[in-house]
Amino acid sequence: MSGSTPESTAERIGRLRDEIRQHNERYYIDDDPIVSDAEYDALVRELQELEAEHPELDDPDSPTRRVSGRAAETFAKYPHVRPMLSLDNTYSIDELRAWDARVRKGLGDEPYRYVAELKIDGLSIAIGFDGRGALVRGVTRGDGVTGEIVTANVETIPGLPKRLPGAATSALPAKGEIEVRGEVYLSTAEFRRINAENLEEGERTFANPRNAAAGSLRQKDPAVTASRRLALFAYELFVAGGKPFQSQSESLAWLRSAKVPVNEATLVCGSIGEVVAFIESAGERRDELGYEIDGVVVKVDSVDQQEKLGYTSKAPRWAVAYKFPARQATTTLNDITIQVGLTGALTPVAELEPVLLSGSTVSRASLHNEDEIRRLDARVGDVLLVEKSGDVIPRVVKVVLDRRPDGLVPFVFPTVCPSCGAESVRLEGEVVRRCPNPGCPAKKLKSLLRFKERKAMNIEKLGEALAGKLLETKLVRDPADLYVLTASQVTGLERMGDKSAFNLMAQIEASKSAGLARLLYALGIRHVGTRIAQVLATAFGSAEALGAATAEELAAVGEIGPIVAASVAEWFGDDGNRELIGRLKAVGVSMDAPEVAVEAAAGIAGKTFVLTGKLEGMTRDEAAEMIVARGGKTSGSVSRKTDYVVAGSDAGSKLEKAEALAVKVLDESAFLSLMRGDDVEGSDLT
Repeated sequence: MSGSTPESTAERIGRLRDEIRQHNERYYIDDDPIVSDAEYDALVRELQELEAEHPELDDPDSPTRRVSGRAAETFAKYPHVRPMLSLDNTYSIDELRAWDARVRKGLGDEPYRYVAELKIDGLSIAIGFDGRGALVRGVTRGDGVTGEIVTANVETIPGLPKRLPGAATSALPAKGEIEVRGEVYLSTAEFRRINAENLEEGERTFANPRNAAAGSLRQKDPAVTASRRLALFAYELFVAGGKPFQSQSESLAWLRSAKVPVNEATLVCGSIGEVVAFIESAGERRDELGYEIDGVVVKVDSVDQQEKLGYTSKAPRWAVAYKFPARQATTTLNDITIQVGLTGALTPVAELEPVLLSGSTVSRASLHNEDEIRRLDARVGDVLLVEKSGDVIPRVVKVVLDRRPDGLVPFVFPTVCPSCGAESVRLEGEVVRRCPNPGCPAKKLKSLLRFKERKAMNIEKLGEALAGKLLETKLVRDPADLYVLTASQVTGLERMGDKSAFNLMAQIEASKSAGLARLLYALGIRHVGTRIAQVLATAFGSAEALGAATAEELAAVGEIGPIVAASVAEWFGDDGNRELIGRLKAVGVSMDAPEVAVEAAAGIAGKTFVLTGKLEGMTRDEAAEMIVARGGKTSGSVSRKTDYVVAGSDAGSKLEKAEALAVKVLDESAFLSLMRGDDVEGSDLT
């Protein structure tokens, strides 16, 4: 901003203040935001930086100086005994360490420790209990000074006691009205249920669980709130307006003793390094929690030290929020293209203006099907709210209609396959259109690409470009043709020298012994993923037995429901597919499942494994196959439900988490012993 004149800077600051106030109204009062959290945070940070550079333009009413939100007009107001402040945010570990340095400077030579808590993506609530422990009041944060009375709605929250246990209240070191502050939230499952019901009834859907929770808590009819199944995690305690204990950790312990819900994922940390480790662990298991978090809150544990560090007009200096990378963002819909899938499904894809989301740049998102496009009313040129959770493909949450340019026309879903021109088919009861042409070039390419996947037949040298060239030159029509290719045929193709051709031929030959489970997945049968493929292979033992099974016999197998059973029976009942199986068998592709020793399976069935680091004698995929073949399960993150962590070289935070949770750790040798059915104690790997 060094090139700006004071006048232009003042105008920019004024516009930012007005815009942020408008967004606060949409977010906190209407529960219907029109920008993503990341966009909002960027506006606030820009305003903070400009105000710091130009103190002469200070305004006590600036949104950077006040708690966001206000009390809605539809509810009675209630003044908070102590202000419900916001938290300052940090967006990187460096910023977090800088905050720690300010804490250290503020406390001088005093030793201190932190409490790290998950930052629940909900809305803050203050719940009052009288001196005898009876719930008497529920008040939203509002503007931090005055909130809305929503007592009847708060009383519908399952798990929240209407009366605190007498033993707990008598153990308090102070007497008077008790106030519990916490975060009201919705589970992700409940959020999806509410949106699905609203969609079916033609009502507006919520952009995220936080807005759904806020809308649910502000219902005029408590019965509606009760039907939404809200939940609560408490994070702060006051008695007669003061903190009754000497530390935050003691307050949390008392809340637990009083049967008030407190998140289990809290940790007392002796250093900022331990806080960083907690943040990394929280980020890894974020998608397994069943509710949304958007970061970690870090608090100085000692109440005396909290008071010494003090407050700004908006936030405590003794606490800060570390924000995870944004999972939602707004961007422009540049185009809608149609992809043809393995089974012929025509899937619309949103071609987006590239935007940073969950730590990576996103330029495409699935629109699922024509009904979804119609529901969203997505039009080329629209501003979309998009979301990405973990490694899940980005999805479009909603169209921001308030920002729609004039003149945009509705999208017309094509009725013909964009690859081969065949008339598409939409069967009764299905939401997807499909290309019925077995010779469709796009379907053939997807079939080859599925077949060569690492978790299928593991032919890594068969890339997309080469697969396309093999189909184009008619050297290959289907996966069985791969096994009659010659090195000389492949060498003649573009960018394929003798060595590349030799490596490809070697991988194709090796894939013959991949086994039945991998083959079933590789064939691209609808509804058959890696786990179902393994279940089928274990249950039937051979392709011949599987092909002879009826839908009823298939459905009788554990984990195989009627839809999967019908799909498998239909696939094996097709003459073309039977011919493909026969040709694969004729060229030597294994059609059998390897036998697994009963003794080994007995000790592994139902156990959950996490694989981390580099294994010397096998890939992690191969190790996972061994686990699944013996009835075990694999997971991507460590939790208290994990039975074993298999740690190779360069194992990182997952190993640290396992040790912190006392989960049994196996090195590669111990893992192989367990797979053989030996009794192992686990290695400490020190």
